Amino acid sequence: MASAVYPSLRGRRVIVTGGGSGIGAGLVEAFVRQGCEVHFLDMAREASEALVRALGDATPAPVFHPCDLKDLDATAEVFARIGPVDVLVNNAGNDDRHGLDQLTPAYFDDRMAVNLRHMLFCAKWAAEGMKAADGVRRAGGAIINLGSISWHLGLPDLVLYETAKAGIEGMTRALARELGRDAIRVSCVVPGNVKTPRQAQWYTPEGEAEIVAAQCLDGRISPADVAALVLFLASDDARFCTGHAYWIDAGWR
Repeated sequence: MASAVYPSLRGRRVIVTGGGSGIGAGLVEAFVRQGCEVHFLDMAREASEALVRALGDATPAPVFHPCDLKDLDATAEVFARIGPVDVLVNNAGNDDRHGLDQLTPAYFDDRMAVNLRHMLFCAKWAAEGMKAADGVRRAGGAIINLGSISWHLGLPDLVLYETAKAGIEGMTRALARELGRDAIRVSCVVPGNVKTPRQAQWYTPEGEAEIVAAQCLDGRISPADVAALVLFLASDDARFCTGHAYWIDAGWR
């Protein structure tokens, strides 16, 4: 399948959180292939270093920053080290299954830190650089937050994950209004069920068949499909796209 090339993305500096595997790795590769300067944050050192090696033929090659996004001080230091960026993709999250009986205040705080809190602070730090036009960089930029279809469908055993993902869509609308006059676009991508090694632990072949049967389109969504939508929203072609959620779910109902 031929993929789109966005001239406006070439040379842009991009941060992807949770870029070492799954959807995040697909995002890193997609931006690298557009000629972007890509930085990605992740805790998974082995997978992240393998991704850098796999993309070693790219110019420039992606840069891996080991980082626990729950540690906001450490994350702020990474953002300061990278410097101003043109694109932030808030991708990192964790959809571990849990029941209401497992809910404690500490677990609530941990799940919000994993799935929501860092997104707001990363957006804050990225926006500070996007506002600071210095004669070399273009003022403005794009922030793309990864949401989830899960809370729209009310999937089981994900109450805290779905609470956080619902909050991401609200945060997206608030930030779009807050940052729009600074030419910063903020949007949300809502994937359906994406075929990744992590998701394979939750779904049997029969379960995957049920997902496809509930979709309007046959086939399984891949990280590259999600990345194609993110690239468009990051590019100048999407210059008037902000404040909304954009779905890529094959019509899953």
